[in-house]
Amino acid sequence: MDFSEISARGLVLLGCGKMGSAMLSGWLAQGLAPSAVWVIDPNPSDWLTAQGVHLNAPLPARPAVVLIAVKPQMMGTALPVLKAMGGGGTLFVTVAAGTTIATYEAVLGAGTPLVRAMPNTPAAIGKGITAICGNAAASAADLATAEGLLRAIGKVERLPGEHLMDAVTALSGSGPGYVFHLIEAMAAAGTAEGLPADLAMRLAIATVAGAGALAETSDESPAQLRINVTSPAGTTEAGLRVLMEPETGFPGLMRRAVAAAAARGRELGK
Repeated sequence: MDFSEISARGLVLLGCGKMGSAMLSGWLAQGLAPSAVWVIDPNPSDWLTAQGVHLNAPLPARPAVVLIAVKPQMMGTALPVLKAMGGGGTLFVTVAAGTTIATYEAVLGAGTPLVRAMPNTPAAIGKGITAICGNAAASAADLATAEGLLRAIGKVERLPGEHLMDAVTALSGSGPGYVFHLIEAMAAAGTAEGLPADLAMRLAIATVAGAGALAETSDESPAQLRINVTSPAGTTEAGLRVLMEPETGFPGLMRRAVAAAAARGRELGK
């Protein structure tokens, strides 16, 4: 990405935990100078301290971008610090879950260009996927800037509107938790069939990782990949018969899980 505007005016990163650190690491690797970055973090890691960025120092008056990466419960104290930068000269990008565009506009002003983003935890290894949407003040150039910055942690998808953000949060934002639990459940089931627990866990992790990589790189759909591995009257078919039962199997269970997560997202956004 072209960092010329950011290099000239600066980028402020509010919060540098796992997600913030992953983004910062990606930007620096792509050529952004540490001197162009101001980080606000009350408990900086040893890694952050060693990066040469401006750390908890006075902020530039009109940075090109402010990226908000604090936990939602910290937003009440964090946002007022940035209020003076609102109004139109600075692009705000937020990866904080649950906080709506209206909440930011109430503090920063409706004329502040804002892009709301929902990444997920594989961002820590550059394998995340992030959905973004902008407010009325965000231009096409603002969205392109936000997308470029967020590509440092994986893929980016643009949403037609914020109304889809709770569904995105429930699917891809919370989704890694579902997959980790799937691995736990698979390993436990293998142990129940007589496998040593450590072997069952290694098999489950490798199977999920390998299947995900195959689904990502294959030209065939996941449905077709499932068909390919399912021999008639074989073992996979026997297992899938249980898992594909509409209500007690994966379809009904996943619908209920995603619906519950989306409902909780709507509650948190109020």
